[in-house]
Amino acid sequence: MDYSNVISNSKVTGSSANTAPSAAQQAQDTQDRFLKMLVAQMKNQDPMNPMDNAQVTSQMAQIQTVTGISNLNDNIKALGSQFGQMQALQSVSLVGREVLVPGSKLSWNETTAKAQGSFEIASPADAVKLEVLAPSGAVVDTVQLGAQGAGVHDFDWSSDKVDARSGGYTFRITASKGASVLASTAYAHDKVMAVNTAGSKLQLQLQTVGMVDYSSVKRVD
Repeated sequence: MDYSNVISNSKVTGSSANTAPSAAQQAQDTQDRFLKMLVAQMKNQDPMNPMDNAQVTSQMAQIQTVTGISNLNDNIKALGSQFGQMQALQSVSLVGREVLVPGSKLSWNETTAKAQGSFEIASPADAVKLEVLAPSGAVVDTVQLGAQGAGVHDFDWSSDKVDARSGGYTFRITASKGASVLASTAYAHDKVMAVNTAGSKLQLQLQTVGMVDYSSVKRVD
């Protein structure tokens, strides 16, 4: 008996088509249909060529496997929902904290009275160059940061040429090893103002960058 036919036919029809039954109910309906077909098959089998025990056992194992998978799917969905709720509750503690997110905006640090940013390189660099760009895109300052190891690095920037407190300034990192240019990722420092749990994704409302996904946070300070 091909059990795949039983599965493919276990769909909701009629007026109840708009209301999808639970996975557990679908599994129960499929199991009931399977057992009815198995009993009918045994009643109408050829007495001279009856079903052997191995065949019956195999078919019973199939229905048990499908039922178990359906129950497992329900459990995983329940765990996923609980995990999302726990993540939302934990994220509330981030309000007021500073986080590191992908971006090249410089942020002003009132404590140090300097602009700050971060970058990440996957391998050690012989030289790292920092370029600060005005809102127009023009380079207003260039700083040689020297050799840097692999990982995330923070930097502070101050200049008598411009007032970074006005905002809108960005930065660009160029890392090199010998004649090769290394890939780098820029990170912006920002403060969490609120947590948004309304959508399908958990999001953070940042003071400067705006709304970002919780999963994009690189570090919490």
